[in-house]
Amino acid sequence: MRYFDFSSWQGILLTVLGLAVFTLMGVGIRVLMMLTIQQRRERMNRQINERLRTLIAAYRTLGGSFTGQLTVDPTHLRDLHAVPREEGDDAGDPEEHAGSDRSRRIRDAVEAALADIVLLGTEEHVQLASQAARDMAAGRPIHTAELVISLRNFIRTALDLGPIPDKIQIPLQGPTRTQGGAGKGRGDSGGAGGNRGAGGGRGGAGAGGAGGAGMGVGLGLGMGRDKGDPSS
Repeated sequence: MRYFDFSSWQGILLTVLGLAVFTLMGVGIRVLMMLTIQQRRERMNRQINERLRTLIAAYRTLGGSFTGQLTVDPTHLRDLHAVPREEGDDAGDPEEHAGSDRSRRIRDAVEAALADIVLLGTEEHVQLASQAARDMAAGRPIHTAELVISLRNFIRTALDLGPIPDKIQIPLQGPTRTQGGAGKGRGDSGGAGGNRGAGGGRGGAGAGGAGGAGMGVGLGLGMGRDKGDPSS
């Protein structure tokens, strides 16, 4: 209070200006701190959301199936080509192996999911994913159920969801079975487009024929009138 001077109007004005400047400085520092903290929090939230989104996608890839073949076949296309040559038979088409194309698509999807888990997973996730990757590189079929359980527990904890009760029995989960009907659909649509183009060509040819017939009739009538008119 000793720095406040209310003895004259000049002193009051200087005191008010000093208080205003001090208040503005305090407010500016507080706003700057709040913006910095908010930007850091938003950046952390984006990182967490991206991490969860990637791990959820990996969970769906590794554990999207409850029935059928729950293991991942590590066989590559070159291995399928090499099998007939080594055995000396004539079955050189790798598609004769049951589900070979689907198994390759599943293997590729699982490899991408394992790479994402190694990048963004916890220590437990990285350990399980690296073990699965080593088994796949060595040519051994792998099971993803244990890694799926670990991912499920982590995701539920991160989303503040309660643990699954022990009385609920969840069957073992395996990789999602991919669908291969996209190419067939594109082929069908291309065939339909070709048929439409052929129909359009036939329609154009019919229209051209009709136009030619009309021109022939018009010329015939004109020549008839010229021959029948004596004044011509």
